[in-house]
Amino acid sequence: MQSFKLIKMVMVRKFCVAVCGAMLSFSAFSADLSGVASVNVTSDTAAAAKEMAFDEARRQIISDVLGQYSIPDQLEDVMKKASSAELMNLISASSIDGEQQSDKTYSADISMTIDRDAARTWMTENNIQNWLTDGNSGDKFIVQVVMTDKLAGWVELNEITRKDNIDFITKYINGNQVTLEMPVARRADFTIAIREAGWRYADQNGVLHIIK
Repeated sequence: MQSFKLIKMVMVRKFCVAVCGAMLSFSAFSADLSGVASVNVTSDTAAAAKEMAFDEARRQIISDVLGQYSIPDQLEDVMKKASSAELMNLISASSIDGEQQSDKTYSADISMTIDRDAARTWMTENNIQNWLTDGNSGDKFIVQVVMTDKLAGWVELNEITRKDNIDFITKYINGNQVTLEMPVARRADFTIAIREAGWRYADQNGVLHIIK
């Protein structure tokens, strides 16, 4: 009887983990490219401070979000030369929370959503290697890996993917950080496998961040 209860508990646990992985898989398909920046800027006038604050927020959010889908160094170089007007074309929506301003200061939490098609076109035109999909096919997703012990972490990841027959493509390597591309159809299986191996994970704009 106790053995039956134990088997039942294990089955329930695996079901819950599978549901969690499936939810993450769905979020990868439908996630917006969104971010939030907290800004506090002082200038000659309140209007100038607000304009500078929005430009600062826009650059920070574009760097943070698109940096997950591209070679960061290439993106950074282009961002340094990009005009405010050029970057405004990449934003599809924005909102403000906690806005405060005085005669010369402006502060707020600014949320922005990046237009996926515009961003992909912009990065391609500026020779930024990227793996941002069109958001419709949903056949691939990105994994950002951070490993405390690079060698041990890399060996373990390869063992996990081989054991579960999960194909992946290595897109970018920088020190102990690796960017991988995997089939969305295997996202739930991969999430379950890394969780059981003790990896921590989180979803951000459809990118699966894992660390150990």
